[in-house]
Amino acid sequence: MVISMKTHNVSKSRKGTIGVETAIIMIAFVVVASAVAYVIINMGFFSAQKTKETIWRGVESASTALELDGSIIGRADSNGNYIEFLITPVRLSVGRTMIDLSNKSVVVSVYGKDFTVTNIYQGVNTTATVEDMIDYLASQGDVAYSVIYNNDGDELLELNEKGYVIIKLDTAQHQLGPYERVTIEIRIGDGAALTVTCQMPPGFSGNEYIRLG
Repeated sequence: MVISMKTHNVSKSRKGTIGVETAIIMIAFVVVASAVAYVIINMGFFSAQKTKETIWRGVESASTALELDGSIIGRADSNGNYIEFLITPVRLSVGRTMIDLSNKSVVVSVYGKDFTVTNIYQGVNTTATVEDMIDYLASQGDVAYSVIYNNDGDELLELNEKGYVIIKLDTAQHQLGPYERVTIEIRIGDGAALTVTCQMPPGFSGNEYIRLG
């Protein structure tokens, strides 16, 4: 009887030990599964964030930082033969807070029927008006400057400010006569270029300002 009781106690003790071991193994599996799930969820969030950032960068690259803010104005030369100045009003595109208009980050090009003028931008005059710049550029060749109205003295185009890109063409070499078409391209450091095409009117008088569309 004594031997039988000892055998019975050993069997019950062994079963209890197996139960504890099984519980420990199950807990270990649960902990490992939880850790794996946490890693997978974090990877999912990380991938979603990276995808969002990639999409946003793509949208920024495809959209223009500047947009046209009114009509392009042409000014004829003193003889009324050609358009000598092209004045392009610009503002920030939606979602932008500021743009550097210094000559370090802006490229202005003009494409006419029989000519191409590239990289003529020289920067911002922070104190001049459009009229001031036309007088200043009158004796120069192909060149472009910008002025900013309602500005705070820097070279940044910001919210509530309006910019004008003033292009002076050397009419002895690059001529925009009646009915001719011209394309203006203003490329900023980031984003797509602002490209505008307009047509010259049938005729114009000396020093006349003309709305080109």
